[in-house]
Amino acid sequence: MEDRFDRKLVLEDGSVYRGSGFGSSDEKMVELVFNTSMAGYQEIISDPSYTDQAVVMTYPLIGNYGICSDDFESEVFGISGLIVRNHCNSPSNFRCEDTLENTMKAHGITGIAGVDTRMLTRHIRTMGSMRALITSSETDDDEALERLKKTVPATDQVKRASTKSIYTIPGEDPGKHKCIAVIDCGIKGNILKMLAKSGYPLVVFPWDTDHETIMKYDTAGVFISNGPGNPEDCVPTIETIRNLKGRIPIFGICLGHQMISLAYGATTYKLKFGHRGGNHPVKNIKTGKIEITSQNHSYAVVPESIGDTDLSVTHINLLDNTIEGVECERDDLFSVQYHPESAPGPCDSAYLFDRFFEIIGRR
Repeated sequence: MEDRFDRKLVLEDGSVYRGSGFGSSDEKMVELVFNTSMAGYQEIISDPSYTDQAVVMTYPLIGNYGICSDDFESEVFGISGLIVRNHCNSPSNFRCEDTLENTMKAHGITGIAGVDTRMLTRHIRTMGSMRALITSSETDDDEALERLKKTVPATDQVKRASTKSIYTIPGEDPGKHKCIAVIDCGIKGNILKMLAKSGYPLVVFPWDTDHETIMKYDTAGVFISNGPGNPEDCVPTIETIRNLKGRIPIFGICLGHQMISLAYGATTYKLKFGHRGGNHPVKNIKTGKIEITSQNHSYAVVPESIGDTDLSVTHINLLDNTIEGVECERDDLFSVQYHPESAPGPCDSAYLFDRFFEIIGRR
């Protein structure tokens, strides 16, 4: 990495962090968040849940094992920026096909290296996630701050992250003629791979598909995916869940979990700095077991609001006691806040897919 400081990050509270540019040179207006994972930067930059965000990587060396096409989570990247301490542009890995920088240039992801990411992460933890401008070092700080204040944050992230048309992934078991309906709010590729293990065909729908369309496909179960943004902005999806619940088995993760809770009458709120990393301990209340989980979300379900619904809490986060899972046994419905597909991250929670398949199978 060259010893240059040609790019900077201007936060909405007036803080400025300078560093060296890599990846795309485009100026970006972002929401600034951090991720504590030690590996998985490729999955992070290709995860649609990061749409319009810039991720601060707390692990200091990023790019050292390069890029492998098999590890992408999506073909369309929504992330805006990547902030790192040290950027490695000479990867060493027998699977490596390209560098991180080339991939970021190809997908319009703006990077800054040489930033004190420990200081920046502590600042976010203290002040909360905030908006920021990634810009040239020549941009005036006051001008950058004024532009930040005048820009209205987008609310259409799920619309942009979702598929634009219905498509089918053939099932591996020719004896299973029904399908699993997948509502794509910004789904990761490994989730589809995990669902495909059921043997059922998968029919993937845009985020705003109505319940009548979904039920026309001889549907055995419905999966609600992860995705970016505020769950309250996803009114069509919430309405679809409201019309499907009780009629068919439903499983949701992350944003899907939040929208299921909203469909049952609970409420959500934005966390101070969110959960993003691969080592969050979650307790399964029903079994007493602890799962180490992969997480990526800004919003959570208000605990007090669950009491007025037909949902019961199944999992809690042991770091801050936030709700990590709910269910309605009567409706054959359950959801979790974390990412059981583990891309990247631990595999402790893969059993949840088997539970979904078991519920579908006994119907």
